[in-house]
Amino acid sequence: MRVVVVGGGVIGLACAYELLRRGEEVTILEAHTAGSGASFGNLGWMVPAQMRPVPAPGMVAQALRWMLRPDSPLYIRPSLSPGFIRFMYGMWRHCNEKSFRAGLLAHLLLAEGSMQLLDDYKQDGIDFEMHAQGLLQVFASAKQFDNHVAGLDLLRGHGFRPQLLDGTELTRVEPALRSGLRGGIFFPDERHVRPDSLADGLARRCLALGGKLIEGAAVQRVHDRAGRVVEVETDDGRYSADVFLLAAGVWSGSLSRKFGAGLPIRPGKGYSLDYTESPLALRSLVKLMEPQVALSPFDGWLRLAGTMEFAGLDLKVNERRVRAITKAPVEYLNDWNPSSPAQSVWAGARPMTPDGLPVMGRLAALQNCYVAAGHGMLGLTLGPATGSVMAEAMTEGHVPAVLEPFSPRRFGA
Repeated sequence: MRVVVVGGGVIGLACAYELLRRGEEVTILEAHTAGSGASFGNLGWMVPAQMRPVPAPGMVAQALRWMLRPDSPLYIRPSLSPGFIRFMYGMWRHCNEKSFRAGLLAHLLLAEGSMQLLDDYKQDGIDFEMHAQGLLQVFASAKQFDNHVAGLDLLRGHGFRPQLLDGTELTRVEPALRSGLRGGIFFPDERHVRPDSLADGLARRCLALGGKLIEGAAVQRVHDRAGRVVEVETDDGRYSADVFLLAAGVWSGSLSRKFGAGLPIRPGKGYSLDYTESPLALRSLVKLMEPQVALSPFDGWLRLAGTMEFAGLDLKVNERRVRAITKAPVEYLNDWNPSSPAQSVWAGARPMTPDGLPVMGRLAALQNCYVAAGHGMLGLTLGPATGSVMAEAMTEGHVPAVLEPFSPRRFGA
């Protein structure tokens, strides 16, 4: 079977890799360079314990408070665009306990076996930087801490082993933290990877398995006949196949219309700052829960990241929001100097959906087209599992039960 994968980020590459391992003929079309976009500048977290959908109970009230602060963790630029209004209304509808728990459960079931898939990648010769020192959620507020502790039941029921730490235990587990914090939750089994190394490793392995990777190939037109796509057209040529997969991250929303669908995938901008000479040594991943700022230690350097902006596809760097990210650790970390400059600042768009769940499965309008997009901030965490389950769906002619909550049908697509 000949397959064209539209999108060369981690999701597209993971799907292409699994299809190639099944013996399919795969061509990957990437509008820019493989592994660019959100696959490049994220934290690299492989953390099923962080599978919370963005729409959550209390989010609306919190968002309204944050909108009064230009440097808050969440920013929503008001718009009268019908698409924007529908999207935000959809998020509001899912900010309840029932939807939240259903979304969390769907994510957890999809992510089962993700760590084994990462180990399988290594065993198959995919070279990437990976760390397994766990994840530490840190709380300054008793209310925030108590709320998160109350929601651990579903995680415990799926094999997670969260360890509750008081302020004294926090500094023992992570000496870089200040004393006097309320507490923390430590997940010992979580991992992180250097995201650009994973994308590069997957791309190289796809090529070694006989796949084709065409960079700078933005899809301009889709040619269909009798309810099937026969080829897609880029600026430099046409590419035919038996099956097509749309996995273009945040651009999947606009591209989906070319495939007869109108998926509500919109950009949620985030920032990351790289300190190539790390200003502190961390033992594990750290998430500062009140400001929603996170830190990833890599080999010899540190990445700091945060914020969510719903402001259209605008990738310009807002210095005020960057300063808010750099100030956030002061309350939590010893010896953090907010004026110490990062060596690089990146802004990128995550592909968000109204209910906080990815869109995965076959598109209704064209019988040989599939989609795997809208993973939000969970693209790395869900990437290996997405590749595995989408390859099964595309080659075996049935939809695995784990994909049902993510079906494009919920958006009429």
